[in-house]
Amino acid sequence: MSFVNLTRTLALVVVACCATATPAAGAWAAAPPSAPTAQVEPTPDPAASTTWTIEPADAQGPDGRISLRHTVDPGGSVSDHVSLTNFSTRAATFAVYAGDGVVNGSGDFDIRTDGVAEDGGSWLTLGAVEGSAPRPAGGLVVEVPAGSSVLVPLTVAVPQDATPGDHPAGVVAELVQGDGSTVQLASRVGVRLHLRVAGDVVATLRVTDVHATWSPSWNPFARGTVRVEYVVENAGNVRLGSASSAVLAGPFGAGEVSASATRREILPGKAVTVAAELATWPTVRSSGSVTVQPGVVGDDELDAALVTASTGVSVWTVPWSQLVLLVLVVGALVGGRWARRRRAVQFQARVDRAVAQARAEAADEVRSEVGVCAGVRSQAEAGAQTDRPGHPDVP
Repeated sequence: MSFVNLTRTLALVVVACCATATPAAGAWAAAPPSAPTAQVEPTPDPAASTTWTIEPADAQGPDGRISLRHTVDPGGSVSDHVSLTNFSTRAATFAVYAGDGVVNGSGDFDIRTDGVAEDGGSWLTLGAVEGSAPRPAGGLVVEVPAGSSVLVPLTVAVPQDATPGDHPAGVVAELVQGDGSTVQLASRVGVRLHLRVAGDVVATLRVTDVHATWSPSWNPFARGTVRVEYVVENAGNVRLGSASSAVLAGPFGAGEVSASATRREILPGKAVTVAAELATWPTVRSSGSVTVQPGVVGDDELDAALVTASTGVSVWTVPWSQLVLLVLVVGALVGGRWARRRRAVQFQARVDRAVAQARAEAADEVRSEVGVCAGVRSQAEAGAQTDRPGHPDVP
């Protein structure tokens, strides 16, 4: 549940406070039937707390509504009431004023805090309340006795040139603290005004600024991540909810993955940025689409057709870690083969050298033996010639 809530430190000391307000009609399915309350502690004394609420009412008092809801023709007007109740045991002073409605970054409805009303808030006028005084920036300041309520009448006057569609606004009640408070802070609660100007309703969402980035995993057996960011823009004139999805797949639809997101409320002319992370296998190139389906918010009634918007998205999903692994495996195989061949060549060279050496040694031995034999033969021949008859050396 979301409430109009503002806490602003006006001194050097920051004090946390909790403020709740009546939520918008249909904006939260679990909204309780009774009006919530707000509590603030302007001083360290726990007994000096103030609890209050502001809620829709009729001329007799609170009527059970959780928001103000009106459809008005251009140039027309409507009257209504809000009830401001002080549940505390002492009187309290409140500033009551109107403002334009916004949706903050967390998707909750709020009232502009800068005091500037340019749209529906500027068309809302608060009526006089007995004992109240005008507020310089617009609205009124009123003191509410302990355990009492005051009715604040209001009028919504739509300009003649107002554009058809939703113009969100709200009424807030802000606690006014005395000058003697140790810590000055601002806390307020509010009630939402669902204001629609009659006319042609356009209910259109569109997808823009789609970007996809690939972050590979350095684990070659794990998926990487594709982050898809896109903007969902309300190009119509009424508030819409959105249900979006991003879908990616590799070639021939391999490894399809998807991620969905919802946004509770997007005001007319506003946009939200959506980010989705998809665990994707690296298939070199992944492509798909981003689709946005508009939806009706809460108790709103729409006569316009709700058309799905879609746009394409693609991203390079290069398998860097797998390529590194492949290079390492191929390198290991090639290196192993080269090492084996080198060892074989070195072994063969050693064998060849050993054989050559053995052959050389054998040849040397043969030559030595041949030389010895030749010497012996020569001596034998010489001896034989000496022993022949008629030789001069024979007596």
